[in-house]
Amino acid sequence: MIGRNSDGRVVFERGIRAQMMAIDGTWRRQCLLEDVSEAGAKLTIEGSVEGLNLKEFFLLLSSTGLAYRRCELSWVNGDQIGVSFLRLDKKKKQAQRAPTEAA
Repeated sequence: MIGRNSDGRVVFERGIRAQMMAIDGTWRRQCLLEDVSEAGAKLTIEGSVEGLNLKEFFLLLSSTGLAYRRCELSWVNGDQIGVSFLRLDKKKKQAQRAPTEAA
């Protein structure tokens, strides 16, 4: 069964199987997607995360890797973590690249 909270978060009764993968591909971990919103998700990790760089990673939602989200770690509670989804903000990137004018 799937439920939706008042904040728009979708909660999965049994979790959805997914994988976490390092940005550089050096590690992978099985996980369960417990709930998800437009901004982030709660994951239950299978196996240890000790020594893994969780600052930024991919959440793979399909076995082919075609459905994924780039994530950053928000919180840790035992084998569960909260992640925020990262978005490429084109306007912000362009503003950073624009040359500054001298006053």
